[in-house]
Amino acid sequence: MEGYGPATFGKLNAETYDLIYPTDEATLQSVDVLASLTDGRRALELAIGTGRVALPLAARGFAVSGIEASEQMVAKLRGKPGGDAIPVAIGDFADVAVEGEFDLVFLVFNTLFNLTSQDDQVRCFENVAPRLSPDGVFVIEAFVPDVAHFVEPERVRTVQATFDGAVIEASIHDPVTQRIDYQYIGFSSTGVRTTPLPMRYAWPAEIDLMARIAGLALRHRWGGWDRSPFTGRSTRHVSVYGRRGRAA
Repeated sequence: MEGYGPATFGKLNAETYDLIYPTDEATLQSVDVLASLTDGRRALELAIGTGRVALPLAARGFAVSGIEASEQMVAKLRGKPGGDAIPVAIGDFADVAVEGEFDLVFLVFNTLFNLTSQDDQVRCFENVAPRLSPDGVFVIEAFVPDVAHFVEPERVRTVQATFDGAVIEASIHDPVTQRIDYQYIGFSSTGVRTTPLPMRYAWPAEIDLMARIAGLALRHRWGGWDRSPFTGRSTRHVSVYGRRGRAA
């Protein structure tokens, strides 16, 4: 999608992000699981955003750092209690341009798919691997692609319809590159607002291969933060990777 870069999502969504995605019970459940995966306390969140996950993890005693492309999102983080204490590198999270090793690196809420090419997604894994401590883990949360949604190359659907407005989702799907370009069009009494969102989906097996290329191996996979078994009916997955050859 021409004109869309690593910082665009935050620039367009920083003002409303915490209203749409609050730190709710599901978020705190993800923090519980993340905190349980390591005995260490050095954590790095890729695409830290406004600190929805990072702040409650820091409150548990983790030394959390972050990477975020959007200065607007980081400004929201800085305005929250404890937000000033979290070091954040501004840049493309796929570069993992930070120093040191971490016991926990995590990339949640489908954000891996914000990297819109397979090369960029592989590069992310390759740059995470050297940042892991010997027993460190890399955690990915993402949806499982549903091909039934991608039957038509072009699709328009209603996301929301209210008394005084509506939100329409228009999308173009390229099955060769596994890329979808979304445009969300909001109609309200104040006018029309468009919010683009390109993404590149990947199946769990493909993500496992990305990890293998980077020298990592799958340790756990669940159907959600409740640690339910991952099955053919699962719509999401939480996948935990560590260095190959290290015990789980």
